[in-house]
Amino acid sequence: MTNLAVAITPHREVLVRRATNKDLNVLNNIEAQCFATDRLSKRSIKRWLTVKHGILLVAEQQGQVVAYGLVWCLKGTRLARLYSLAVLPEARGTGIAEQLLKQLEQEAQHAGRAYLRLEVSANNHKAIRLYQRLGYKTFGAYHDYYGDGSEALRMQKQIARFAGDGISQQVPWYMQTTEFTCGPAALMMAMASINEQCEPTQLEELAIWREATTIFMTSGHGGCHPIGLALSAQYRGFSADVYINKREALFLEGVRSDKKKRIMELVHNDFVNQAQVSGVDIHYQDVKQQDVEQLLQAGKRVLVLISTYRLDGKKAPHWVCITAMDTHCIYVHDPELATHQAAIDCQHVPIARADFDKMSSFGAARLRSLITIE
Repeated sequence: MTNLAVAITPHREVLVRRATNKDLNVLNNIEAQCFATDRLSKRSIKRWLTVKHGILLVAEQQGQVVAYGLVWCLKGTRLARLYSLAVLPEARGTGIAEQLLKQLEQEAQHAGRAYLRLEVSANNHKAIRLYQRLGYKTFGAYHDYYGDGSEALRMQKQIARFAGDGISQQVPWYMQTTEFTCGPAALMMAMASINEQCEPTQLEELAIWREATTIFMTSGHGGCHPIGLALSAQYRGFSADVYINKREALFLEGVRSDKKKRIMELVHNDFVNQAQVSGVDIHYQDVKQQDVEQLLQAGKRVLVLISTYRLDGKKAPHWVCITAMDTHCIYVHDPELATHQAAIDCQHVPIARADFDKMSSFGAARLRSLITIE
């Protein structure tokens, strides 16, 4: 990134640049002066100076670092989050915060991000006015979010200039409560968006997992089979279809034990037989993005199996619920809340269409599967 010098007053100018390890002590000092609670530790600041998914900029006045801004770019998505923005008290009121935020937006856009999100205390009226002036819109709130018990407003700005036309659905977000229940969590979101009386609960989450589990998976507890999830929806009064691009038992390539593979094959065949009896249609075909668009236009809720490789590098199968599509992106509710994430980071997550096409192909066999609920 090239340095940027902008005149703030006739006698002062601000220089915005990337932070380096030499800035560590002054960044720690700014953190201490600007925040009474919820401070970044010196160790955490040092980590943010080097991580690939972070954008850490500082602003200098007269050769002195007086402010910093930190943005976190979520892997595999078009989403970025303003993690922290701080200006020393003596440098406030000079336009530094605005200039720093604009440069952070530009850097996030260059990193391929379409949206920048943030949380701000409902009591911080000055910051709220700044964000509103720069085009941020409030779309939610967290109650009792900060250490002092104050509420946090959730704000977002589209930093990439997309048309914004497309299909969207109102889908409530639910966080999975175990590492293996993404499928039930995604299904409960879809069902609740159709019938508001279907309130997602942990008990229901675990019940669906017991009904739909593959028993075994690459490690730990088994995940959920697409036909099993569709059957769970059917049992609860919904109509469900399954789209799979292969007929063989799923997820076997990640299991070494022949005994486990035989059990997974037995479960797979039983799900297929149950589907025939229960009226769940199984379509053995590849589903293209234009097909997904038509399904959403028909009012159906769509769950899709993705690989988490582009999100966390783990290559695990993972269920998400699609909430919208436009010319550039597919938007999903991700039920998994990872470390250092806020719930806002998992809701309506924008994923570039080209990236989504790769993410929705799992394993060496390139498994593609989705479920429709109506």
